[in-house]
Amino acid sequence: MKYIIVTGGVLSGLGKGITASSIGRLLISRGYEVTAIKIDPYLNVDAGTMNPYEHGEVYVLEDGGEVDLDLGNYERFMEIDMGRDNNITTGKVYFNVIQRERHGDYLGSTVQIIPHITDEIKRQIRHVTGNSKADICIIELGGTVGDIESAPFLEALRQLMVEVGNENAVVVHTTLVPIMSVVGEQKTKPTQHSVKELRAIGIIPDFIVGRGSEVLVEKSKKKIALFCNVPIENVLSAPNVKTIYQVPLVLEEQQTADQILKKFCLPTKKPNLAKWTSMVDRILNPKQTTNITFVGKYVHLKDSYMSHIEAFNHAGAMCGARVNINWVESEDLENPKNDPKKGMSLFKGTSGILVPGGFGARGSEGKILAATYAMEKKIPYLGVCFGFQLAVAAFCRKVMKLEDANSSELNPSTPHPVIDLLPEQGGVVDMGGTMRLGSHEITLEKDCIVSKLYKKTTIFERHRHRYEVNPKYIEKIEKAGMRFTGRSKDGTRMEVLELKGHPFFLGCQFHPEFKSRPGKPSPLHYGFLKAALKNVCK
Repeated sequence: MKYIIVTGGVLSGLGKGITASSIGRLLISRGYEVTAIKIDPYLNVDAGTMNPYEHGEVYVLEDGGEVDLDLGNYERFMEIDMGRDNNITTGKVYFNVIQRERHGDYLGSTVQIIPHITDEIKRQIRHVTGNSKADICIIELGGTVGDIESAPFLEALRQLMVEVGNENAVVVHTTLVPIMSVVGEQKTKPTQHSVKELRAIGIIPDFIVGRGSEVLVEKSKKKIALFCNVPIENVLSAPNVKTIYQVPLVLEEQQTADQILKKFCLPTKKPNLAKWTSMVDRILNPKQTTNITFVGKYVHLKDSYMSHIEAFNHAGAMCGARVNINWVESEDLENPKNDPKKGMSLFKGTSGILVPGGFGARGSEGKILAATYAMEKKIPYLGVCFGFQLAVAAFCRKVMKLEDANSSELNPSTPHPVIDLLPEQGGVVDMGGTMRLGSHEITLEKDCIVSKLYKKTTIFERHRHRYEVNPKYIEKIEKAGMRFTGRSKDGTRMEVLELKGHPFFLGCQFHPEFKSRPGKPSPLHYGFLKAALKNVCK
């Protein structure tokens, strides 16, 4: 197994995940099998209990793992499916070590960071690689070199590199190269200090990726190469680009993959990037534009909805369209200080409304108002998970005249709990990893809109929810004009809704955005965008 270790310096959020994903894309384009691991040095066992404002989107994998959003980038760029073991956290590591200590597995030894914690980190890495058919494993360490939380992981990675040998490990260090506005000069000192910190730990970078607003000038590259003891051809420039899908092409121009393969003593091969290049070209050169209103609870941090953004990029590339997202905080629609009609003015000029997932009462009435508005104005609507559930509540209130119809999550005393707790969730106490998670089989009705979009009647999609459409109301709802055209394999859970007499009003209990890929967009986002584009033409 060959290892590519991606670290970061100066500050977080530089794009280590995109760098790792892009390198993976380039290696896959050359015929190599690649897997990836994201290390998150936080004490949470997984990302499932985190507020999106804390850590961005909680991404769900096929096996139900709730993980960091970078694994979404890995899956999208490398077109692979991963599992919960591909995300290693401090919480997982310490949990396993403490369990072993309680069981007596350490035979009376004093349990310490070295060797017990570092050995567990290496064990978890080798567990992933041992179960993989990959030739190369990319390991991204979250956070920044020098963080207290990262220290055990850096030590474990140093040990791993010694154990596998210099020819089987490559270190890619991503740093910030800022431009001081006063002098307009690229500054390499932050990179120098970051590399110095990394070398003090015992890890010497083979490649340095300089992130900045502009391409690294030759003077800056020479300076980094000299002071950081890295060949100048291994100093890579990663400037800001219009779409993240350009990054593999930017790195390819600098022969990044070939340089890594040479370090591994592996054959360099001609890459097959024709489809990728074509997809990027379609994103950069759209033939039309449409405006979508996105009604969420965490819109002040766009990373909270990363997979939806990318699903629109994928669908837009397929349609030859640019999607302009109008971000609306759902609470702004329900603020009692506002005239409700004035609140609806936030939808002015929109061609479609998407209401995504979420939890809790805050902003839920705003989401119901958004679904109601889409029903009344015949605007294309896509409700995902929570957006699916609240569309049911909106329909029951408006069409069935069930006043105060709601989810029992939001109002336990509602007279019409049209959305209720899943039966198996009744006795659940722990919050982490206990929802209905991961891939589940769904049966679609023949000739419905959704089966036409998927071009099949059996699909598998990823879930993350505790509540469902209350079975007591299903027959009444369908008689009133809302059809449940997708159901769980056993037919007991409602998975897809469509509204009769509406050009495009869909809801899904699952999260189609998690399986959207460049060149293969989420069918529901694609269908929604096509409907929105038709709405523009009217």
